[in-house]
Amino acid sequence: MARALLIWTGLAVALFWPLASAATSEYLAWRDPIYITAGLAGVVALCLLLVQPLVARGWLPGLHLWYGRRVHRVLGVLLVAAVVLHVAGLWITSPPDVIDALLLRSPTPFSLWGVGAMWALFSAALLSMLRLRLSPRAWRVGHTSLVSIVVLGGVLHAMLIEGTMDMTSKAVLCGLAMAATVAAVAAPWLHAIRQLLKKG
Repeated sequence: MARALLIWTGLAVALFWPLASAATSEYLAWRDPIYITAGLAGVVALCLLLVQPLVARGWLPGLHLWYGRRVHRVLGVLLVAAVVLHVAGLWITSPPDVIDALLLRSPTPFSLWGVGAMWALFSAALLSMLRLRLSPRAWRVGHTSLVSIVVLGGVLHAMLIEGTMDMTSKAVLCGLAMAATVAAVAAPWLHAIRQLLKKG
C-alpha cells in the first residue's frame, strides 16, 4: 500500500507541476483564450506521453495489464485530440507560422520536431485502427517505432521552446517520459533474454 501511494503521488506531482507552472505563466497574461487553450493542450499531450507507457505495461498500481491497455487506448484518443487542439489553436492565432511548420520550412527547429512527432502520432493511431489486419510482430514493431518517434520528437519540441512551461518541471517531465518509454520498449526484449537464459 505504501509503495502504491508513493508511485501515484510521484506521478501526480510529475503531471501537476508542469501543468500548474504553465497555467500560471506570465507568458499567458496577455494572450487570447484560444492561444492559452492551445498551449495548455500541448502541455497535456506531453503529460500523456509519460502516462501512456506506464499504463500499457501495467506498471501503475491497481491497473493490471489487461485493464491498463484499455486505459492506454482511451488515453491514446485523448492524446490525438490534445495534439489536434494544440495545432488548431495555433493555426487560428498564427496561420503563417503553422503553415511554415507543416511545410517543413519553419526556421525554428522546435517546429520541425513537433510536426514530426504529430505525424508519427497520427500514423500510430491509424496503425491501431488496422491492428486486427496485421500480424502481432508487424503491429508491435510498427507501433513501437512510431511511438518512439512521437516521444523523442515531442520531448525535443518541448525542450527547445522557451515559453509557458517552467524549465525545471519541463525537464523532469520530459526525462520521465523518455525513461518510461525506453523501459516499456525494452521490457519485452529483456523478458525474452531472461527466458533464454533460464532455458540455457
